[in-house]
Amino acid sequence: MSEYYVCHSCGTKYEITENVCKCKCGGMLDLLKQKVTLDPSKLSERPPTMWRYVDTMPFENDSTIWRKVTMGEGYTPLIVLDETKPNTLVKVDYMMPTLSFKDRGAAVLIAKAKELGVTRVIADSSGNAGTAIAAYAKRAGIACDIFLGEGTSPKKIAQVKAHGANVRTVNGTREDVAAAAQKAVNEEKHFYASHVYNPFFYEGTKTYAYEIWEQMKSEPDTLIIPVGNGTLLLGAYYGFKELLENGLIKKVPKIVAIQAENCAPLAKAFVNNEIEAEEIKGKETLAEGIAIAAPARSAQILEAVRDTNGEILTVNEEEISQARAELADKGFYVEITTAANYAGYLKYNHSLSEKIIIPLCGAGIKSN
Repeated sequence: MSEYYVCHSCGTKYEITENVCKCKCGGMLDLLKQKVTLDPSKLSERPPTMWRYVDTMPFENDSTIWRKVTMGEGYTPLIVLDETKPNTLVKVDYMMPTLSFKDRGAAVLIAKAKELGVTRVIADSSGNAGTAIAAYAKRAGIACDIFLGEGTSPKKIAQVKAHGANVRTVNGTREDVAAAAQKAVNEEKHFYASHVYNPFFYEGTKTYAYEIWEQMKSEPDTLIIPVGNGTLLLGAYYGFKELLENGLIKKVPKIVAIQAENCAPLAKAFVNNEIEAEEIKGKETLAEGIAIAAPARSAQILEAVRDTNGEILTVNEEEISQARAELADKGFYVEITTAANYAGYLKYNHSLSEKIIIPLCGAGIKSN
């Protein structure tokens, strides 16, 4: 499959190499590729993992390098949340090797890095993406440096270290952590395995959409998705767009994005009808996974929400805590960021017939 990087801001194209991570103008890079085609008749022959959709992914023809990287991630259960609400389903995406949905993107990104001949990667994270990148890099035989904030959950730091990654802690905000990682990428000339900047990550998270479509045999009406940097939101949007282009669904589902009230730059930009979000001075929030004061892909996130006639809701700290307890009562012990997502669902004004999907993004054991 032939592909290029293309700047979302100015349209400049770049060859796919290990040293390109953003446009010279400072813009974010998207993936320019051939039209994706999917033959549903072949899926029954494929294993029950996200790699059943490998034909839609940007690898060289007949490439099997992903087989050396995969740990069986994807194709997670889609089940009814509560028998009193039969049209609301949860996708249990924490049933992954590193216990979060980030395995989707990490597996594809690291497989692509392996294909490019990369020997060392650098990434920054609030925890889950760093863990996933560390795990898959180790499996692929690629050295790995993960930049984390000093306030990152000790359980997540321990998990990253367990996979043999070199942890480099940064005293500062999530944005400071990203800046430190990017400085290291520029100075040390290593591959930036960023779940935000590298568009190959979204080629993994888009499988969330493909799985929902195949499990439901149609598309849902609405997706409730927590959003900080937008890795799941954008992946889901891209996946459903590809399904629509293949004539396999009738519409892209409405996206309802959820932010923590204490750190909600996207919600503010959405309400003010802005093209992109301005950096804010966020307060601390229990939902550390979406506490992003300056989301780098804010323009694309806002475009996706508006294109689906969606909306962005915010939830406060008390609502987040109560939602986590309520999910636990239903049998799901989730990470606090996932609880913020469920809190948003509880505030969302929906009809009884509306088919809604809620991702359970991270396992509760990851949170302090």
